[in-house]
Amino acid sequence: MKRITWRKHHKWFGLLFCFFMLMFCWSGIVLNHREAVADINVSRKWLPAGYRFEAWNGGLLRGTLRYTDKDSVAHILAYGAAGVWRTDTAASAFADFNEGLSQGADYRSMKGIVQTPDGTLYAAGQFGLYRHDGTAWIEIPLPLDEGERLSDITVRGDTLVVAGRSYLYLSTSSHAGFRKIQVKVPDGYEPKVTLFRTVWMLHSGELFGTAGKLVVDAVAVVLVLLCLTGLAYWLLPKDMRRRHRHGRHTEGEARWTRLSLLWHDKLGRTTIILTLLVAVTGWCLRPPVMIPLALTKTPALPGTSLDSPNPWHDKLRMVRYDDMCGDWLLSTSEGFYSLASPDAVPVKVEEAPPVSVMGLNVWQKDKQGNWLAGSFSGLFVWDRQQGWVTDYFTGEEAEDTAGPPFGKFAVSGYSADFKGKECVVEYYEGTDALAQPGELSTQPMSLWNFALEVHSGRVFIGSVATYVFVFLVGGGCVWCLWTGYRVRKGNK
Repeated sequence: MKRITWRKHHKWFGLLFCFFMLMFCWSGIVLNHREAVADINVSRKWLPAGYRFEAWNGGLLRGTLRYTDKDSVAHILAYGAAGVWRTDTAASAFADFNEGLSQGADYRSMKGIVQTPDGTLYAAGQFGLYRHDGTAWIEIPLPLDEGERLSDITVRGDTLVVAGRSYLYLSTSSHAGFRKIQVKVPDGYEPKVTLFRTVWMLHSGELFGTAGKLVVDAVAVVLVLLCLTGLAYWLLPKDMRRRHRHGRHTEGEARWTRLSLLWHDKLGRTTIILTLLVAVTGWCLRPPVMIPLALTKTPALPGTSLDSPNPWHDKLRMVRYDDMCGDWLLSTSEGFYSLASPDAVPVKVEEAPPVSVMGLNVWQKDKQGNWLAGSFSGLFVWDRQQGWVTDYFTGEEAEDTAGPPFGKFAVSGYSADFKGKECVVEYYEGTDALAQPGELSTQPMSLWNFALEVHSGRVFIGSVATYVFVFLVGGGCVWCLWTGYRVRKGNK
């Protein structure tokens, strides 16, 4: 193309996508520092109506626990994205059961609650383990590595097992302390990761630890400055012409125009490799480009965060004990595994239900003793002894593969603890089997989750953004950067 065409492309693509580039930048910085902003909430009252909880959707109800308190009174605890709420078996009223937890919505996102034989309640939030002392929740220290998040909790007799994303944490009898367990290497293990995960961590900088994230943060700041200086270079000449028509001085505007172009040019040329790298890797993280990346596995890059001696680094999701088969079960990003004990070598379970790449949300026994396994790929009934898996809704045999990240029924929760009610909760539609109290509809969203909605574009155009926003807008931003480089290169 001619230089004037490159210039026009750079100008109009820049003006068109400038706002979204700014949104990408600030939200990306927030996403890179989740724990630092975990106490900051965003009111759902100020968000589009689709972000309000309705009919227990959006992960508000992940599961329930029927328990008996010290006065032998039966209660049900409902838990999920907004913490813990206590009710009765008729769901006649819901009371806040979050005393002792941080006000930050991120801290109140509960992955599971159990009651030990001595009557003590334990809850696993993504950032910590809590014990209820009868009045409030008290955090229990765990030997967590930096960045480790909890994903599940289960109990078998006096054995309490908490699952992190990379390790298991086991405690027995008095539960005074927890032993950290690195799950053993399974037979046939190959130290490979998906290319999608490598690109994802490269995009955030996490691939190179804290230093890498800070470098990407700096790139985001550079992109903000490129947007602002580009806008200034476009707007200031217009203001100069207006002032000139009214006989006013324009020396100040002229100076700022020159400075804007100077910094826009220098910043753009000196950081073009980094800015393009961040933009292109971000563009690759949504369909259709992400699909081949997710299907391709490569060895972990040496010296990076993915190059871990732990074969289960960031791969563990949920843990259960199967009384009928007499073994422990692990749900991981690599599939299901059976273990004779938490310290045993895991064995791959071949006949297993499909699970979305986002992991299980539901995993419990039904009345017949079969496993119910629910994720965004659907809800499935799993009879391990017979070796068959059927679709909960249709009764048909389940497909061998999980398919797309979202199936026809994106299951986010389940409960069979209420009288005469079996509640299957769909992420978008919720459930009509259980009335949701009105006060729960505007429970706050964490700043981190809000930044994720901005970064993905869902806050602008809804769920369809998952498939088109980043691909189109991200592609426009990449083209803007490239045309800017071509314009300046042509001047040399």
